[in-house]
Amino acid sequence: MQSCPMCTKWEADADLRIAELTHSYVLLNRDQFFPGYTFVFTKDHVTELFHLDRETRQAVMEEVTLVAAALYNLFIPDKINYELLGNMVPHMHWHVVPRFKVDRLWPRPIWAEPHDEVILSPAESAERVASIKKSIFATEPQRTLRKPEQEG
Repeated sequence: MQSCPMCTKWEADADLRIAELTHSYVLLNRDQFFPGYTFVFTKDHVTELFHLDRETRQAVMEEVTLVAAALYNLFIPDKINYELLGNMVPHMHWHVVPRFKVDRLWPRPIWAEPHDEVILSPAESAERVASIKKSIFATEPQRTLRKPEQEG
């Protein structure tokens, strides 16, 4: 769907690509106020979990879990937050956010108050993308992932 920002995000934010999974894409959030903040969004334009057949739904949840585990292993946060809302962008996508007790908004939701964005330099973004990708592959070696050389 061309008018959906999530349907075009993989192409639009190519510099933030982490991994292409079987049913979803993994992309670094440009604002890294919460270090490691990552999106996982379905390749197909769907808005609800119940729009997916049982097998696909289970596979998508495994992919979200894989990303969360990789972020946890890499950042060692106090908690991983998962947000699946879709009110503003009606395309199934998760905000997977490592949270730390020392962050300014702890223990409140990441939306609790506005914050100044933390935009990494291109080199810092590339390094963070690479480290998360490496953690994903270390967590689940290529069983549900496409090989990096297949990514565009």
